[in-house]
Amino acid sequence: MSDLLVLLVLIGVVLVGGVMLYNWQVERRFRKQADAAFQPPAADPLASADAPPRDAAARIEPALQAPASEVAHDTYTGDAEPRMAADAASEPSARPAGETAQADAPRGAPVPAPYDELIEYRVRISGDALPSALFADVFSQVRALGKPVRWSGLPVGAAAWEPLQPWREGRYQQVLVTLQLADRNGAAQAEQLAALCSLLQALSESHGLRVVCDEADEALERAQAIDRFCVDVDVLIGLNVVARGEGTIDLARIVREAEDRGMVLGADGVFQLLDSRGEPLYVLCNHDAEPFVIEGIEGQVSQGVTLQFDVPRVPDGLKVFDSMVAFGRKLANDVGGLLVDDNLRPLTDSGIEKIRGQLTQIYERMEARGVPSGSRRALRLFS
Repeated sequence: MSDLLVLLVLIGVVLVGGVMLYNWQVERRFRKQADAAFQPPAADPLASADAPPRDAAARIEPALQAPASEVAHDTYTGDAEPRMAADAASEPSARPAGETAQADAPRGAPVPAPYDELIEYRVRISGDALPSALFADVFSQVRALGKPVRWSGLPVGAAAWEPLQPWREGRYQQVLVTLQLADRNGAAQAEQLAALCSLLQALSESHGLRVVCDEADEALERAQAIDRFCVDVDVLIGLNVVARGEGTIDLARIVREAEDRGMVLGADGVFQLLDSRGEPLYVLCNHDAEPFVIEGIEGQVSQGVTLQFDVPRVPDGLKVFDSMVAFGRKLANDVGGLLVDDNLRPLTDSGIEKIRGQLTQIYERMEARGVPSGSRRALRLFS
């Protein structure tokens, strides 16, 4: 073997080794950033905002088989009063760090900008007495980006941030625009971040503003990590009260029981049990896909009804689940029906406890990620 051939072989080995080392370093860096994206920030001010569903195919139903790992949980007692359980669950148990930063700040102290670094991408704008009307056109354009966008402004001479609304008069020394990185439609995409930044940069060039956009690659990694987590815990629990055999159930009796429970009938014909914030704890719908009505309900029948609750959006979910189960059992008893799962298998105490075990695992994961169920952050992500 000639010296030239040996040299070429050595160079090839070095190049291959270098590429493998580089790939290992990139992968290691990505994993660290993805893990870090879900560590609750030390200061995470979060102001509430409406967000616009994650693909229905991504939602999962809880299986009645034993969970992969057993988790200690409370034993369900059928004597629990559903109304009391629902009322106790009406407030979120724990809120993400910074969620009430503005409300809790000492009087006179500067209030942190309303930015949630766990779930948002940020663009900062500064200038001299920026009029709110300056942002009217861009305000309308960003609505087409497909992800919730929040506008906040720090008024001239003020210490507290406020929502920026271009149709209301105001002048600001700083403006903050944030785009939510994930919701039930999936993770934010590079084009959405780029479009937001480009729109605001174009505005800055024509009006002499200072605009700083956050680094997009890091935000996109964070968006993917958030979305993977949300898909894993996005569960809808459904319980069915069905007629026995070829029979039917009396819908008038169901409606009376729902009203006695404190449920309200929505415009969509679905009964909802609401918490003190007006958020649904669980809902009741007609199994035959026909909406509930109040007028003329006497004499109407159905094959069954379905109780559902949206697991990540409900605070104190185990109590709410117990409340829903107790109500379902009462409905089944009152109309002579059966409480079953989506496969029409009767729900036994053992089956209920297995679902509770799965819920316990989900809620522990959400707490660990800084997204307590039913918190404002959870309501934004799971919308």
